[in-house]
Amino acid sequence: MLRRCASPLLAALACLLGLALVAVLGLAVPAVRFRDAAVLHGFVALDRPSITPVIELIAHLADPVPYACAGLACVGVALTRGRRWRALAVVALLGLTGATTQLLKHVLAEPRVLGWTRHQLDATAFPSGHATAAMTLALCAVLVAPAAMRAATALAGGAFAVAVGYAVLVLKWHFPSDVIGGFLVAGLWAALALAALRAVERDVPELARGPGWRQTAYAASVGGVVAAIAAALVGARSDVLAMYAMGRPMLVAAALTIAVLALVLVTGVGAASAPRPPAAR
Repeated sequence: MLRRCASPLLAALACLLGLALVAVLGLAVPAVRFRDAAVLHGFVALDRPSITPVIELIAHLADPVPYACAGLACVGVALTRGRRWRALAVVALLGLTGATTQLLKHVLAEPRVLGWTRHQLDATAFPSGHATAAMTLALCAVLVAPAAMRAATALAGGAFAVAVGYAVLVLKWHFPSDVIGGFLVAGLWAALALAALRAVERDVPELARGPGWRQTAYAASVGGVVAAIAAALVGARSDVLAMYAMGRPMLVAAALTIAVLALVLVTGVGAASAPRPPAAR
């Protein structure tokens, strides 16, 4: 039993340590706070009146009402597939990730002023509630998805979480460290949920076997490469965008960090969420 739960527990520990590191660096180290604000400035400068409504729509997809509706949909999928433990895990994740984020917001409340303006973000901005919600929904969807759809669900969920993360940055709601912190909160509880599922779920093989963890990781990697190529092509077709990115390497690094973290989390849950086949006797 301990061997079955070891990998998710190690993943949970990694998320916890990462969350603590991001909190310390983002809130207590002046040099990191300065760079955090500088990267945010680069994201905010991408906003244009013509696209602001779209960005706001994306950000509000992680509001409480859409969050609850999407979460209930995940519960429904799990129950339809006869995965009652997974339905319970989704309910727990929906509540625990939000409660943890709200607790951390108040415990770690720290005023942070943007260096280039007098605007001050809410002192309770870390970690981002919208980023936590978006990643929680992505991981819940992967957790309940049938094997044949798990890789595609991981890609879609990861893209959704990244889109929300970028949107709250462009709208100047959060610092990049807040988004990373929100992703790690969701990853922490998802890993603990996987450990619990491995302890209570029976070794029942999937009704329709789909891609294994290698195929899931492969599909996610291909998706990441395609996205990178698309971004490169867009940059190549726009000298202004290319020069913008070249002049802001920290922004590019932060954007890639957020995207890679999302990819790692959804791929990890996708790889670990499939019930193992019955042990040989």
